[in-house]
Amino acid sequence: MDRFALCRALREAGVPAASYEIADCPGVRRAADRWFLDGHAGDWTVGVHERGAREVFERFTDEDEACRWLHDRLLGGEPPALDPAPASRPPAPGEPAGPVPDPEELQRRADAELEAALAALGRRTAGEAQEAGEAGKSGGGQPGG
Repeated sequence: MDRFALCRALREAGVPAASYEIADCPGVRRAADRWFLDGHAGDWTVGVHERGAREVFERFTDEDEACRWLHDRLLGGEPPALDPAPASRPPAPGEPAGPVPDPEELQRRADAELEAALAALGRRTAGEAQEAGEAGKSGGGQPGG
């Protein structure tokens, strides 16, 4: 899966385009808090953009792995086998493009995943800060003594 196939899969699944940002894919105005996939030529990062800052959750050397990781976070489960070429004919106006998931449910699921990831990151950061504080206390006397 490449980033363009991921864009198509998310769009077809009804995931709000404002909730993610994918390199080189057309988009709409982005939500302040969103998932992202960025990278080129063997250096791919995925994570969340929150309150004006990016937090990288994973790094990949393979675009397919990075895309599948983000797909799993936004939709859950294994992505379908996707044809890299677009569909030969888009659905006619009013013609369903297949099962249409509830966009509100998708947004709730994406929000819950984001909150869980951010909470895990907060616990990890707090644990590292606590370890650093304990290491400083066990260092003995004051410097320059």
